[in-house]
Amino acid sequence: MTLDLSFYDWDLIRRFVAQGLVFSLWLTAVATAGGVLLGTVLALMRLSGKPYLEWPAAAYVNTMRSIPLVMVLLWFFLLIPFAIGRPIGAEMSAVITFIAFEAAYFSEIVRAGIQSIPRGQVNAGFALGLTYRQNMQQIILPQAFRNMLPVFLTQTIILFQDTSLVYAIGAYDMLKGFETMGKNLGRPVEAYLLAAVVYFLMCLGLSYLVRKVQARVQIIR
Repeated sequence: MTLDLSFYDWDLIRRFVAQGLVFSLWLTAVATAGGVLLGTVLALMRLSGKPYLEWPAAAYVNTMRSIPLVMVLLWFFLLIPFAIGRPIGAEMSAVITFIAFEAAYFSEIVRAGIQSIPRGQVNAGFALGLTYRQNMQQIILPQAFRNMLPVFLTQTIILFQDTSLVYAIGAYDMLKGFETMGKNLGRPVEAYLLAAVVYFLMCLGLSYLVRKVQARVQIIR
């Protein structure tokens, strides 16, 4: 078998891949936003010191982090329609799954970020008469999120790579677009090769961005 790379052109990529790329980027953005919000709640529950909040959050995080994402994706895709009595589509299943799954990882990042803040600043906030909520909102979380920003971006890159797993439930992501292009042109190997190159270049560019952000955050400190 010989590789024929002559069929690659922008018209074909726009025709087959553009729709999938848009969905992959949209899924990454939505899952990141939802994962950070839910993950922050889980982190605060784990740090609350109240067993009835801490234990369920810990169980959720540890369970999600112990199961492969593709299995969670298949469970949500198959079980949610069964539970509610109607289909919700592969794309919506992917959104729900990624938010629920990534929240477990973002929660650990947030928890570590909060714990990285010196205890003296926490005590200083309470000494000023701030409540626990005010202390978190005005003193702890702003500093913690600044410290966590490079790690957040790194996790987002991993999330973008993982969006290719929605292929397993038939969602039309970027990888599915390349596969469709390869099947229509009779060049599946070349199409997968191009997909690998595109993923590599995009993730390499995002990694460079993370390094720039990390350097800037270090200067601010």
